[in-house]
Amino acid sequence: MPHVIARVPPLWSLFASVAFAVLLGLVLADWTPVASADTAISEGFRDFGRRQPGLISFVRVATDVMSTTSFLAVGSAAIVILAACGHRRAAGLCAAVTVVVPVLWSLMHALLHRPRPVAGFVVVDSNGFPSGHSCHAAAAALTAVLLLWPHLRRTARAAVAVVAVTFAVAVGVSRVALLAHWPADVLGAWLLALAVVPPLAAAFRTPGDGSPRGRSPCGSAHS
Repeated sequence: MPHVIARVPPLWSLFASVAFAVLLGLVLADWTPVASADTAISEGFRDFGRRQPGLISFVRVATDVMSTTSFLAVGSAAIVILAACGHRRAAGLCAAVTVVVPVLWSLMHALLHRPRPVAGFVVVDSNGFPSGHSCHAAAAALTAVLLLWPHLRRTARAAVAVVAVTFAVAVGVSRVALLAHWPADVLGAWLLALAVVPPLAAAFRTPGDGSPRGRSPCGSAHS
């Protein structure tokens, strides 16, 4: 039996897509409320970082857990493992996410003019919208939840959801704390991941992927 992939209500992705488009328009128009909020939050993190240089040094290293190189490496490993276990649709989903997400945000970085905060704790010269690290983290976390959810009990589901959200938020906050991105860049990344990953998952689901079927370890009867 093939690996079951969880279903996300289509309205979630629709809402995320609309919200992303609205935010993108406001960012490109340099709408004052968004720009003011970005500046205020970033300056707060700048003051905090100056008082906590040791923590900033740690964050500077930890944030690269979801750099493009790390994301591609983790995605490739997941593809190989899932394919080896016979979970072809799950491997296909991982492959799609691993390719589509970096391509999308890379195109936006190339085409959209969105300067990053000046004099940040890291030096990055490219355009900033949306945050690549944040998009990777949210996409990876959401993909993991979609693959694990149908095969876990309620308590384990809650734990996985908490870990996934915490991971995505932590990476996003780290990018703002380092002044590598404005808060709007991170919010846009989260919305982009929510808009893109569920439709990709839907493409690899079957009509029977609706209810929990128990755990599906490699080599089990559910492979």
